[in-house]
Amino acid sequence: MRARNQDGLAKLRLFQLISPSLPIGSFAYSQGIEWAVELGWIADSKSLATWLESILLDSLVWLDLPVLLRMQAALETHNKKAFFDWSQQLLSSRETKELREEELNRARALLTVLSKLPGASDWPALLSWREALLQTHAAGFALASHRWGIKPKDMLNGYVWSWLESAVMAAIKLIPLGQSDGQAVLYQLTEKLPETIDKAMKVSDDEIGASSTALAIASSLHETQYTRLFRS
Repeated sequence: MRARNQDGLAKLRLFQLISPSLPIGSFAYSQGIEWAVELGWIADSKSLATWLESILLDSLVWLDLPVLLRMQAALETHNKKAFFDWSQQLLSSRETKELREEELNRARALLTVLSKLPGASDWPALLSWREALLQTHAAGFALASHRWGIKPKDMLNGYVWSWLESAVMAAIKLIPLGQSDGQAVLYQLTEKLPETIDKAMKVSDDEIGASSTALAIASSLHETQYTRLFRS
């Protein structure tokens, strides 16, 4: 019964970690969607779903998710160097200035949130692993998941869902889309998550890495976009 209660609490902690109300500024970033809408690459729910599916299957599954897994594993084995190296690799894989700044800003914000939670003084890694935690949002996500006993597959599902929901919410404002259309995109892409997670869990170290040309172009051009609602 106690184990069941602990598992239930871990899932509730995951809900908190991926909640839109978590003050890490996710609402402020579109990750290139704002420029893609400006250029007409994304114009409706169909083109939005195509854009997000491409990033999910060609980028997250080969980069973010396997790195997140390895950071959680490094925490399990107290391998500080591996944790730092994977966090650094993820940051260096962000292909534009705006994407790197977003990663750094969200990392700092999440570390601040975690540091102010009750019992934070009992998390020695918040200080001793701080350098890596300040590099990527994923590092803090992995630390919280490890601390709260969130299972690896649940962690990956939560991470992807948070990314997907934030992207759809940005698109709803920018295209604009109706709320129902946004929910339809979420529903459509959620069906692909189980297979995506399973694939990410099988990626070897040598296979880790991804590049999204369209995302990089959109993000780069967004830096000089005349009228902007979002920071990326």
